[in-house]
Amino acid sequence: MSSKQKHISETPATQFLRKHGAAFSEHPYTYVEHGGTGESARQLGVEEHHVVKTLVMEDEQAKPLIVLMHGDCSVSTKNLARQTGRKSIQPCKPEVAQRHSGFLVGGTSPFGLRKAMPVYVEASVLALERIYLNGGKRGYLVGIAPALLTQLLNATPVHCALDD
Repeated sequence: MSSKQKHISETPATQFLRKHGAAFSEHPYTYVEHGGTGESARQLGVEEHHVVKTLVMEDEQAKPLIVLMHGDCSVSTKNLARQTGRKSIQPCKPEVAQRHSGFLVGGTSPFGLRKAMPVYVEASVLALERIYLNGGKRGYLVGIAPALLTQLLNATPVHCALDD
């Protein structure tokens, strides 16, 4: 469970992790508008490559999906579409992403989503020892073992990273 002394209010993501008995650490930071993973990594003193962003995207039929990507990389939507058997994939508009996930953009977690969506994870994320991803609100990351992504979310590994 959490080892942080500072109390963080529960989010759908932390409720999901606790319900599944998942070990995680809590990492609050000061949210900066448009600061992205670079800002959270800097404040927490971790490599941006280990901060994983949760992106809500949609295919050509407007069906939503989640992509988990290194903070210092972009998603090749062409490679992602090819590997997932879709014609095309694009990011959702912020208000659409919010409707699908139930989280504010900048605070989206793959855990505790409002509606079930397929989850894809950049394969190299799974090779890291520990990752930090959004805990369900802006300014709050959780540290987990990457294996939890495949165990709890049934995340499918893909190769779609582009270096930023």
